Amino acid sequence: MDVFEAVAEPSRRALLDALADGERTAGELVSTLPDLTQPTVSRHLRVLREVGLVEVRPDAQRRIYALRADGLVEIGAWIDRYRHFWAGHLDDLERHLQRRAEESR
Repeated sequence: MDVFEAVAEPSRRALLDALADGERTAGELVSTLPDLTQPTVSRHLRVLREVGLVEVRPDAQRRIYALRADGLVEIGAWIDRYRHFWAGHLDDLERHLQRRAEESR
């Protein structure tokens, strides 16, 4: 499995979103996905670890999970190829909003 396959799964994206706010224990991550069992969340976390998107460190009896920024590089590089499409649309939107604001004055 690669990074793209890993993030294609909505529950894994939810785990990444939770970790974007900072480190979390396994228990805290399980609570972010109340519809899933602890073993299911653990399997998703294992996949994210294996593809390099998260790292885990032991802390006494707990496991602490964190994002690996370098794991997101591949996704960022792929998205960068398409970023110019958004920039043009955002510029168009800004011009449109400026015209509307000027017209309403």
